[in-house]
Parts: sequence; structure tokens; C-alpha cells
Amino acid sequence: MFEVLTGTGLAASAGLNAYIPLLIMGLLARYTNLIDLPGGWQWLGNGWVMVILAVLLAVEVVADKVPVLDHLNDVVQTVVRPTAGGLAFGAGSTSETVTVSDPGSFFSSSQWVPMATGVLIALGVHLLKSAARPVINATTAGFGAPVASTAEDATSVVMSLVAIILPVLVLVFLVGFFLFLFWFIRRRKDRRRERQAARAAGFNV
Repeated sequence: MFEVLTGTGLAASAGLNAYIPLLIMGLLARYTNLIDLPGGWQWLGNGWVMVILAVLLAVEVVADKVPVLDHLNDVVQTVVRPTAGGLAFGAGSTSETVTVSDPGSFFSSSQWVPMATGVLIALGVHLLKSAARPVINATTAGFGAPVASTAEDATSVVMSLVAIILPVLVLVFLVGFFLFLFWFIRRRKDRRRERQAARAAGFNV
């Protein structure tokens, strides 16, 4: 159960920032005893892999804080974040995988399920983030982009650490996520009705 919560938290974190959970797992696995990566995922603790992840993280941190550029970044990350979510869930849930040693048996067994689950979780969080960002930019004339991006990065870091150290708290995040999703959908419907009412009033004048 805790392994599933760990994988879920890491995948959700990847939906906000693809590189933070992978880098944190690599660092903690290499320099601490907080996480013991399964055999198929030991490469996350490789020095060169962590350097590459750190460089990619630096690029995204900058790109995601610039209006317009953040939208382009989200388009690119539509593939990257779910992929990272699949990797994070697969490694974080300590599930064994044969993607490297025996690719042919990967889809003939159930070992693809953790990665698919992580992909779906990260994709859901990413789509919500991508839908919310234009609204934030429009209502704040672009000034909200760096604030929102910083909050997302911080949430990704905290969620990754919580998922590894206190995975039970991931349940709190999931409840908060669904509450925010409900509020966001309702808010968008309200704004759509307001625009329609404004247009109707304009036609009646």
C-alpha cells in the first residue's frame, strides 16, 4: 500500500515538473538510505543521469516562468511529464521491471501496469496545470506566471519528498487535488456563463 502511495505521489509530482521527482529519487538513492531503487531503476542514481536531469530542470524552471513561453513548454511537456510520471511510479513503487533486460516480455506480463498508471496520473495533473496557466496569465496580465510556476515547483519538491518519507500524506494531496479540480471546473463554467450573459446583454443594447 505504501509503495503504491509513493508511486502515486511521485507520478503526480512529475505532472507538475517532469524532472524534480526523478532527480530527487536519484539523489536520495545515491547519497542516503531513504529510498532503495529496484534493480531495473538503479540508473537514476548515476552521476551523469543526475547531471542531465539537473540541466533539463534548470531549462524548464526558466521557460515555465515566462508568459507565452510557458505555454509552448507545456505543449512539449505533454509527452515528457507523463513519461516521467510512468518512470517515477515504476521506480517509486519498487515494482520489478524487465524493460531493459527483456523488452519482449514487458507487454506480455503485468509489469507495464505501474508505468501506465504513472503515465495516467502525471497526464491528469499536467492537463490541469496546462488548463489553469492560461487563466492565471490572462487574469494577471502575465505577472502570475512566475508565481504560479514557483508554487508548482515547490509543490513538486514537497510532494516528491513526502511520497518517499511519509507516503500516507499523499492521500491528503489527492483529496486536495480533486477539490481543486472540482473548483476549477466549476469556475470555468461560471466564467463561460458570465461571458455569454455579457454578449447577450451587448446584443440587446
